[in-house]
Amino acid sequence: MACLNTMYIIILKLIFWLSLLFIFYTYFGYPLLLVIIAKLKGKSIDKKTFTPFVTMIIAAYNEERNIREKLKNALSMDYPKHKFEIIVVSDCSSDNTDNIVIEFSMQNVRLMRMKERGGKAAAINSAIPEAKGEIILFSDSRQLYDKNALREIVDNFNDPTVGAVSGELYLTNPDGSGVGEGVGMYWKYEKLLRKKESQLYSTSGATGAIYAIRKNLYITIPHDTILDDVVIPMNIVLKGYRVIFEDNAYAYDNVASTAKQELTRKIRTLCGNYQAYFRMHRLFNPFKNRIFFQFISHKVFRLIVPFAFLLMLFSNVFLISSLFYSIILFLQIFMYISAFIGHYTSKSKSSFMGRFFGIPYALIILNYAALAGLYRFITKKQKSAWEKAIEHGNSS
Repeated sequence: MACLNTMYIIILKLIFWLSLLFIFYTYFGYPLLLVIIAKLKGKSIDKKTFTPFVTMIIAAYNEERNIREKLKNALSMDYPKHKFEIIVVSDCSSDNTDNIVIEFSMQNVRLMRMKERGGKAAAINSAIPEAKGEIILFSDSRQLYDKNALREIVDNFNDPTVGAVSGELYLTNPDGSGVGEGVGMYWKYEKLLRKKESQLYSTSGATGAIYAIRKNLYITIPHDTILDDVVIPMNIVLKGYRVIFEDNAYAYDNVASTAKQELTRKIRTLCGNYQAYFRMHRLFNPFKNRIFFQFISHKVFRLIVPFAFLLMLFSNVFLISSLFYSIILFLQIFMYISAFIGHYTSKSKSSFMGRFFGIPYALIILNYAALAGLYRFITKKQKSAWEKAIEHGNSS
């Protein structure tokens, strides 16, 4: 019996340490390793002034509140007007979106109206054949661009190895909410990873609100695709081209003002990741995916981390006879309690409260969303057509 108990303890310790090391590598080890490798083996980009014809595609559904300002903003960017057009694909909008777009028809703005509502992927597939541009710029209706954003993105395409370029979504927290603080800090962390991955070779996705591709590299995506900003760039990576993060090309947006909005957005995003990875089998082949290391470490491991947290907590409960494990269990419980408090203080405008409780809360939201996203993917309960309440422009 003693021998059996000893074996159980060894197994529990093994589960605990493997879970702890996995979590540490995913959130801290990989970024540190990425910084080192990027510095030693980073590949530069031949970024120079480059002015091909560009088509901006905006998929819009009932955007009468945003579309006029969006079009004015896009047309004011510093880029030759004769080499720039905008296609707005109205996904059967039932408000005044279409009429507002028509007002800009004399300024190289075209309206395409879908015959039936199909979501963003269907809208993109319909617009691509109609686009005149050598470069396609994908954008959402809400986020506004910096004046130089388009030039900063397009100049990267002077390098023939670059197939797609993602801009930077700059998030503000006007309400000063705790959840906003946590999400904002997480997004800064995420952008650091994308920047270093770009320096190493290529990042494993794009920012849906602002990214561009070479039109000739586009592969039609399934109409029920949830995350175009994952599937389209990864198709380009699989063709042997780089996907670059351009941190000088800004789009501006506000963080989710409530925890419910952020959670809903995250669940949709992570469900979309499961969908994309399940369909794109070649991503898991290191001989066909040139960014296999980044893809596994950054994207896939993030989906496994929630299970590691649960296993670490479960195994830790049975190891409290040791002072060390008791302390670790206390720290875990403290983290979950802090996240619980963060939920109820998420609307607090105290900078200290927001940062202290907002970070563990954002971490728990992220990991819970991964589990909920898996459930939605398995049960096929996630719709591909976006809803106004959950639309947000940064993917994970």
